[in-house]
Amino acid sequence: MLAELLILALTVVSVADGDTLVVAEGERKVTLRLAEIDAPERTQPYNQVARRNLADLCLSARSVRFEPVTTDRYGRTVAHVWCDAVHVNWRQVEDGLAWCFTRYLQAPDTCLPLERAARADRRGLWREPAPVAPWDFREAKRNALSAKP
Repeated sequence: MLAELLILALTVVSVADGDTLVVAEGERKVTLRLAEIDAPERTQPYNQVARRNLADLCLSARSVRFEPVTTDRYGRTVAHVWCDAVHVNWRQVEDGLAWCFTRYLQAPDTCLPLERAARADRRGLWREPAPVAPWDFREAKRNALSAKP
C-alpha cells in the first residue's frame, strides 16, 4: 500500500508539528513522521515555529512524495518526505528547527553537518542559550511524572 502511494497524487492536508504531517490521496490518508529528525515537543520553545516552517514548505506544495523507512509504535509511517523537491527532513534541521535524531540516524554524513552549521549560525532553536533535545525533554517529563507520589 505505501509503495503505491509514492506514485499517486498526494496532498498534504495537515501539519501536526515540526516532524509530523498527514498526506492524502483521495480519501486515503497517511500520517508521516519525518525520519531521522526530532523537532521540539508541544511545550518546548520553537515548537510552533517548526510546525509553521513545515506547513509553509508542504501545505501548498504542487508535488509531494515520500520514501517509507518503517512504521513507528503509534502506527505512523516514518519516512523521508519531499515537498516541491525540497527534502523537508533535512530542511527542518538546516533551518535550526529540528535535531538529527541520533538514536535513529541512518544518514549522519548528511544530517549532522546541517545541524552543526545551524548551531554555528545560531539559526532557529540554536538562538536559545541551552536548547533541550526533544528526547531529553520527554525523558525528564516521564521522570517527573513517575516521581510524583
